[in-house]
Amino acid sequence: MKQHVACKMKGYIQPFERYLALAELESLSAARAEVDETNRAFVTTNVSARELASRLSFYETVNHRNSTLTTEQVLREATSYVARNGIPISDIRNQLPVRGDGRLPNRRCLRYGTHGIHEYRGKFFPQLVRSLINIARVPEDGLVADPMCGSGTTLVEAALASCRGLGIDMNPLSVFMSSVKCRLLSTNPDLLAEAYHLVRDDLLNVKPRPVSSRLCYLRSLPEKDQGYLQRWFSSEVLEDLDIVISRVNEVDDVPIRDFMRLALSNVLRKVSWQKDADLRVRKEVRLDVEIDPIREFLEELGRSVRIVVALLCQLNGKPVGETSVAEGDAKEMAHMWGSFVGKVDAVITSPPYATALPYLDTDRLSLYYLNLLPRSLHRERDKMMIGNREISEGIRKAYWKRIKKEGKKLPRSAIRLIAKIDLLNSKANVGFRRRNLPALLAKYFLDMREVLAGIVQILKPGAPAFVVVGDNHTVAGGNRVEIETASLLAELAKMVGLEEGEHLPMDMLVSRDIFKRNAVASETILEFRKPG
Repeated sequence: MKQHVACKMKGYIQPFERYLALAELESLSAARAEVDETNRAFVTTNVSARELASRLSFYETVNHRNSTLTTEQVLREATSYVARNGIPISDIRNQLPVRGDGRLPNRRCLRYGTHGIHEYRGKFFPQLVRSLINIARVPEDGLVADPMCGSGTTLVEAALASCRGLGIDMNPLSVFMSSVKCRLLSTNPDLLAEAYHLVRDDLLNVKPRPVSSRLCYLRSLPEKDQGYLQRWFSSEVLEDLDIVISRVNEVDDVPIRDFMRLALSNVLRKVSWQKDADLRVRKEVRLDVEIDPIREFLEELGRSVRIVVALLCQLNGKPVGETSVAEGDAKEMAHMWGSFVGKVDAVITSPPYATALPYLDTDRLSLYYLNLLPRSLHRERDKMMIGNREISEGIRKAYWKRIKKEGKKLPRSAIRLIAKIDLLNSKANVGFRRRNLPALLAKYFLDMREVLAGIVQILKPGAPAFVVVGDNHTVAGGNRVEIETASLLAELAKMVGLEEGEHLPMDMLVSRDIFKRNAVASETILEFRKPG
């Protein structure tokens, strides 16, 4: 029987989010929505108010007759309020689960639960992913794939929506991070709190170590990695880090142990000689600054444990969807996900931009210290990264030869852009990075063509793909040249057989982390569908 339902949008959402809010409501309810001046949306639908409240992303409440339900999304966001200000972990359970009559968020909250673990340069945010899952009408136990999964936002939201998540990334730290975030959703909060307190107590009461046992962990790493790390950390810091990771490695529960290793990863930059707020490899030796790695780690771990425990208490044992994350090349997704070809309900991904950030360099301290990628393999892996901007003269010539051979695979607009930048730079005295840019752009778009072709293969007929990407620019021969990545990828997608849907520009949220100086002002949600 159809019922009249009123859904109140969050009061602080941006215009593009309001558009998504209407789209997700109409998709879930299979009905046309009407909106009044107070940002309430009305639908007449067979879908229950309880079902809508359990799934909607950009809404606060769902009202049917005299019953008002707070959305599950808002309640999950509210757990981050409970976990603030150093609240004793034992008190968190007493304040959860949050209910509709409690304190609810009155502003944007992006870092609840496992989304709040570890800084990452991406701009993908959880409410966006959740709304796209709703718009795609992915059923429970449906397949959501992200072939460039980054920090795992799509996979975490897929799991929370009771879907199955598939992820690939070339960066081993991204794979580790995504896996940790997803596995934590099934962790017992009491076991997590207990493990934290044991590690914390031991690290607060560290006894002097004999010389023979100092730096045991560091000495277990490859020799080249040891030498590199010794150039980026003081000897005192390395000894303290060794104490921390040696104790963490004694934790029996693998997901909890990996969670603690990830917390350690998030403080490595801060206690190193890496120049603060600088993504390039620049050193700033600070001998006059007191650095306490054990204290930094315990503060980071305590903060992370609180937000995760809070979400787990809110979930209260509710099963989540299974996820699978693998290290690999997005261009090989059809091969890596062979058993899922033609079975994926939705792809939701945010690829690197053309001339992307130096991903592996940004993460190199964590990659080496956690032994995720030896320094000896770093350069080879970097060459394989989509959007990579560091190449040799020989590789540049090889890429240029490739564009001449495979240029017909790209839109004419991409060829014109590459030729324009090459011509402007050839007439000016430019450095090697600018000289390399035309070849790098050619590689980027050829690589992304393969990624988009892979998306066609893995999707079900008629299923959508959402690609979130931003434009950027370069300076060639003293002239600013816009790189309209979004429109160029849209043209590429049509060339490989995807049908173009609506594209939605988004005003991006202000980044609060070390990557904010490298952020773009706007991104676009590109929507495509596999024919059928």
